[in-house]
Formats: sequence, C-alpha cells, structure tokens
Amino acid sequence: MRILPYFIQNEDLVGKHVAVLGLGKFGGGVATVRFLVERGARVTVIDAKPAQALQASLQELKDCSDVTFQLGDQSPGLPDTDLLVVNPAIPPGHALLREAARQQIPVTSEIELFWQLNPGRVIGVTGSNGKSTTTAMIHCILKAAGKRCWLGGNIGISLLPVLEQVQSEDWVVLELSSFQLDALNRIHVSPKIAVVTNFSPNHLDWHQTLAHYRQAKQTILRWQTGSDVAVLNQDDPELHTWHTRGNILDFGTHAELDPDLVVDQEQFLFKEKMVSLTPRLKVPGAHNRTNAAAAMLACRVAGIAHHDLKRGLESFTGLPHRLEFIGEYQQRKFYNDSLATTPESAICALKAFQDDPLILLAGGSNKQVDLTEFVAQLQSQTKATALMGQTGKLMHDSLQVQRGSDQNKKYALISQPQATFEAAFDWAFQQSAPGDVILLSPGCASYDWFSSFVERGERFIALFRRLSTHDESD
Repeated sequence: MRILPYFIQNEDLVGKHVAVLGLGKFGGGVATVRFLVERGARVTVIDAKPAQALQASLQELKDCSDVTFQLGDQSPGLPDTDLLVVNPAIPPGHALLREAARQQIPVTSEIELFWQLNPGRVIGVTGSNGKSTTTAMIHCILKAAGKRCWLGGNIGISLLPVLEQVQSEDWVVLELSSFQLDALNRIHVSPKIAVVTNFSPNHLDWHQTLAHYRQAKQTILRWQTGSDVAVLNQDDPELHTWHTRGNILDFGTHAELDPDLVVDQEQFLFKEKMVSLTPRLKVPGAHNRTNAAAAMLACRVAGIAHHDLKRGLESFTGLPHRLEFIGEYQQRKFYNDSLATTPESAICALKAFQDDPLILLAGGSNKQVDLTEFVAQLQSQTKATALMGQTGKLMHDSLQVQRGSDQNKKYALISQPQATFEAAFDWAFQQSAPGDVILLSPGCASYDWFSSFVERGERFIALFRRLSTHDESD
C-alpha cells in the first residue's frame, strides 16, 4: 500500500474538500480542523466515536463553518475528497487509508502540516521512555536562557494555532511519537537537533512488528544532513546501530565525546573547558538525571551557556502525570505517574522510590509488549500492588509462573485483577500504612478504561481528594 504524500503550497487548501480522520479528545484534532477551515477548505470530520464522547472537541468547533461531521460510524466510507488528514492514533492498516491509497488521494497529518510551514529551528525528541520529560526540560532551559521557544508535539500541544507567530530564529521543541515520526517519513524530514532517549518495544498493537516500530522511530535521524546533530543515549546498545548523516553526540554513564556530558551517580558532569555542572533537580530518580543529561547536551548544541543550563534545570518542577506529588494523607504520600505507559518507564518509577515502602497501582490496556520484567520488579520492589485493566490478568498469571512452587519465599502482596480503577485505589489504600508511598505507575496504556493517561491521572487525583474531603467531613 503506497500512501501519496501531501506537500502544502500557499493558498493550496482554498475550496478543497478535506476529510479529517479522527477528531479525538486532545487539541490536535480541533487545531487541525480550525487550520483547514481558516485556509478555505471544506472539511468533513470522520470519527468512529459518537458525538456524546467528543462533546468537548465539538464545542470548540461550534463556530466553524464549512464543517460536516460523520460520527459514530464504525465502518464509514471515504467521502468525495481531495486530501485526507489522519490523526496520529489511526493505525496504518485502517480501511480509509487503504481506500485513499487506492484512489491516490494524498494523505497528511497535523505534524506534517506544521512542519512544512514552520520557519523555526526544530529540536525533536523521541524515545520509548523519558521523551516527554526530556522535551519539557529542553524547553525550560531555553526559556531560562531568554530564547524565543515553542513547546509542542506529542506532549499534547498543537502549534498550528501559533504558526504565524513563530520566527526563523525561534527554537521549536517537539516531542515526537512513533506515530508522528511514521507520518514525517512520508515527507522526508528530520529535526536539526534530534534527541533519542532510548529504545525498547512499544506500541506493537499499532505497528504490528518491532521492525516497523524501529523504522518509524529512526525517522528522527534518517533525513538529517551533515549540518544537523543527533544526541543519543550511549548506554542503550540498540542506538549504537542507528545511522545519521548528522554529527553524533552521546550522553550516558560512559560518554567520552567532546563535549563530554555524563551522569555519574548523584551528579552531572559537563566537561568542556574544565566546567563542572551539578544541577539540583526537583524531580526524583536516576532516570531523570539521564533525561537532564540529554536535555543539557541538546541545549549546548543550541548554544546555551553553562549557567543557563544549570538555572533552567533547577527551575524544572516536572510534568503533570509524571512522578507528580499530589499530596499526603494520614502520613501516606501519593504520586501520580499516569504517563508511565511502558513497563520500562514504570520500572524507573519503582527505582525512584526504592528506599520507601511502596504500594503500586499497575496495569492497563494491552499493547502486546512483554511484561515479564515489570512483574518481576513489582514483586521485588513493592510492598503491595493492585492490578488493573486488560493486562491485570496477564500480569497475575505471569506472577504465578514466576513464583513457581516455592511457597515459603516471602513475596510482595499482589491483588487479583481489580474490576474498576476505584476498586484498585481502595485496595491499595487498605494495604498501606503510615510512611508508605502510594504510586500510580501503570506501565501500560490507559485505553481500556480511560480515553487517555490524562483522564486516568485526573481520576487518581480525584480519588485522593475524596479521601481528604471525607476525612474533613467526619
């Protein structure tokens, strides 16, 4: 199936019939529809979800003319259209993508449209884990240095609405998912500065094969030129095999390039002209020190001074839903790490609390990734774990196999798969004691019970607040 790419020209959309496949609940779909309408296109929005499930997005578009909605149809046909704009979550084998290929209708996406019209310099960040935090750290450093900069991409912010404000000397910092990179490969583009935090199997339900996932991720390097830079995690053996025409700089525990940026146990060392930086991070965990190392090196490439690197990182307070401290109740500390949608990211969270008695909420939708190591870690590093979602039963079964016949060994307390998120939260609290940490770090996506990791994290926060509110009302 050969998808025909779309290369936008000035005034190119005036009077065109454009179908948007997947409105979604995040801002990207709404921003795309508005962008198309403002440029004179006649838009048909196609989404398998019913209108009731898309109310927030539909409300934001109520003032848009020339928009037709085709909602709730699980097997829609492709309307008469000149261009198909695809939401990143739409899998590559979708029937309407196949139909567009058959009819030779060009296909594009929100990130492709922005990229082609963006005059700014792009720092792109990808990886199986840590990309959101690293992206936000880079943006925070650039802001501390007084640079005009913009934050967007998979981090949940569409930059299409501010496209006219972006200038050629600005830095545009984009978190890029494998879905977005798969789309960008159609138009043969890579960032001026590309950061890869790590690589491990993920989203195999969407990509179907590890090879396709890897191919999509490698787009961030594939189209670089000799004047571009790739910032790679030297500690990840997979990344040693990735190729780019750009200049490669490494970060990690054994980096030996110039400039040399390493993470050495509790401190960062940035060795360039005998300068040593030791920023005090507000976010916990060794993995966040590694994320900061990647951000520092990318920003040094962007010309940021040493003192601004340190100041920017020390002002970074973390992201919502990423090891977010939400409060304390009855001497138990609650952390929301709903953004941990892979086993590797959840394992990093466990290690961040390795000195604390830990009650974990884990599990979610099944992305067809191996959960064996995650199960081993949760039974060795937690006091108790509440299992949730589609993977709850898989993890419970894996646990029984790992424990085998040794009934005398002391193991963490692991729940049966819980029927609801509320039941998992209540079970976790019941197993806790003063001094414990109660952590939501699912290691899986949210789509079986929630529309997104954001909704899942907000539910966790609401349940925490319910505890304190109930206590005050007694």
